[in-house]
Amino acid sequence: MTPGMFEVQEMIKNILKGIKAYAGTFKLINKLGLWKYFGVPMAISFLTAVLIGFSAWGLGDNLGAFISKAWFWEWGFETFRAISDFIGALIILALGLILYRHIVMALSAPFMSPVSEKIEKHLYGIDHTRHSHRNTTNAAQLWRGIRINVRNLLLELLFTIPIILIGFIPVVGIISTILLFLVQSYYAGFGNMDYTLERHYKYSESIQFVKRNRGLAIGNGIVFMLVLLIPVVGIILVLPLSVTAASTETLRVLESSKTLKKDFQ
Repeated sequence: MTPGMFEVQEMIKNILKGIKAYAGTFKLINKLGLWKYFGVPMAISFLTAVLIGFSAWGLGDNLGAFISKAWFWEWGFETFRAISDFIGALIILALGLILYRHIVMALSAPFMSPVSEKIEKHLYGIDHTRHSHRNTTNAAQLWRGIRINVRNLLLELLFTIPIILIGFIPVVGIISTILLFLVQSYYAGFGNMDYTLERHYKYSESIQFVKRNRGLAIGNGIVFMLVLLIPVVGIILVLPLSVTAASTETLRVLESSKTLKKDFQ
C-alpha cells in the first residue's frame, strides 16, 4: 500500500470515528448535568441564525440584480433575473452559514471550555485533569476563540469562494457541492475540537494537532452541518451535541498520544 493510500484510509477511519462520537452524547450531557452550560450559547446560536436569515432574505434580491447585469439581451431577461435572485440568496446563505458558525463558536468559548473540562474529569479523573491542562481565564478563552475563528473564517472564505465559482460549471458543480460541504465540515469540527485543545496546547500547537487529525474534525463537522439542516431545533441543539462529541474524541486522541510518549520514554 502506498503512503498516499494509507493516509486516505486513516482519514476515512477518523471521519467515521468523529461521526460515531455523537452516539451517547445526550446520555452523557444528562448524566453530567451539562445543559445549564449551553443556555447562553444556544441563545447566541438562535439569535445569530435569525439575523443571518433575515439578511439573506433582504439582500438576496440586491445580489441577484447585480448578477443579472451579466445578461445583455431583452429576451429571457425575466427568467435570468429570477435565477439570479435565487443564486444571490444561495450565495448569501452559504456565506452567512460560514459567518454564523464562527461567530457562535467564538462567543461561546468561555461557556464550552467548562463543558469539555467536566467531560475530561468524568472520563479520566480529577487528579488527571488537575495536572494535565493549562489554566486559562474566561477572557483568555474568549480571545482564543475569536483568534481561532477569525483565522478559520479567512481560510474558509479563501477556499469557499473559488469552490462556489467552480460550481457554476456544468457537471463539475456536483463535485463543487461536495467539496464545499467538506470544507465547511472541517472548520466546524476544528472549532469544536479547540474547546478541549485550548487547555492542553498553545494556539500554534492546536492548529498542528487538528491538521494531524483532519478526519476527526471533518467527521465531527459533517454531523454538525447535518444537524443545522433541522429547522429551529438544529440551531439550538447543534452546539451541545457537537461539542460533547468533539470533546470525548479529542480527549481520546490526547490520552493516546500521552500514553505513546510514556512508552517511548
